[in-house]
Amino acid sequence: MHLLTDTLESLWQVVAVGLLFGAGLPAIFALGLKSLSLQNADGSEGPTALGKAGAYLCFAVVLITIFAGILLLMKNFLASTFGINVF
Repeated sequence: MHLLTDTLESLWQVVAVGLLFGAGLPAIFALGLKSLSLQNADGSEGPTALGKAGAYLCFAVVLITIFAGILLLMKNFLASTFGINVF
């Protein structure tokens, strides 16, 4: 029974990370683009202030996640190749 619970716990973690990086980041980016296309209530052109704020938040989440992934890969590469522990 212990093996089954460990396997299910590991499976959910893999599925969660796969959804985040596989479909989650492009979906967040698309949501940011969609919020930029929101029109003002009076019909004037350009995105609303709330739409801009939502878009910038979505883009920031995507950029931070990509940057963190690159840092993690570089940390593992430096540690395994040269024996350098960055943090």
